[in-house]
Amino acid sequence: MKKLVSMLLIGTMALSLIGCGGGSSSSGSGDSAASEESGIKTSQEGKLIMATNAEFPPYEYYEGDEVVGIDAEIAAAVAEELGLELQIEDMAFDAIITAVTSGKADIGAAGMTVTPDREKNVAFTDTYATASQVVIVTEDSEIASPDDLTDKTVGVQLGTTGDIYAGDIEGVTVERYNKGFEAVQSLQSAKIDAVIIDEQPAKVFVEQNEGLKILPDKFTEEEYAIAVAKDNTELVEKINEALDSLKKSGKLDEIVAKYISADDSAE
Repeated sequence: MKKLVSMLLIGTMALSLIGCGGGSSSSGSGDSAASEESGIKTSQEGKLIMATNAEFPPYEYYEGDEVVGIDAEIAAAVAEELGLELQIEDMAFDAIITAVTSGKADIGAAGMTVTPDREKNVAFTDTYATASQVVIVTEDSEIASPDDLTDKTVGVQLGTTGDIYAGDIEGVTVERYNKGFEAVQSLQSAKIDAVIIDEQPAKVFVEQNEGLKILPDKFTEEEYAIAVAKDNTELVEKINEALDSLKKSGKLDEIVAKYISADDSAE
């Protein structure tokens, strides 16, 4: 009888363990199935985590405690298309790709230009905006075009395409700053001769700071896209589908127009 009771207890415990294991496995397989069905793999269930650098108006900047701007709204619209909740993480620009490759963030959106070096580490979605790098100088500067930057001291934001391309200028000394406005402050203090930065934030900085101007000739022309981990091809495809839908509906143009007027872009 004791033997029978022992066998029954062992059987009950085994069934209990199978039940626990089966429940966990079922939950796991359920999540996996849901992921496969939607084709989306994100670091947190139900969320799309965006890494950005909120020092780049009008693409991303703070209004109070909230990060707003073109990239923030496009990412929110993409997340809605994918049935996910957007979560924005603000960080240094040169930390964004690391956040994406390490899985701390699902996407990087920060007015990020597609370059061969960046493509070695991350995949990029389709282009959602085109932009230019421009040169900011003081109004009394003798620098009249990017060709005059030879042997000058130029300020850039660390990790940006301005940083990448400034080093190609003959005899240039490149001063790197964590934030764009820090480079502008150094220009106003005569510590550097010029700043190379994206056109739209350049316009904001010049508008907000007297005695500065943007040179008429562009330094570079480039395209913005969203960075995604190289192995997450499903997410790239889904974001591309969402961007296409937003383009066709006119929502993408509506978001850009909210922050950049036709007068601003027609230069």
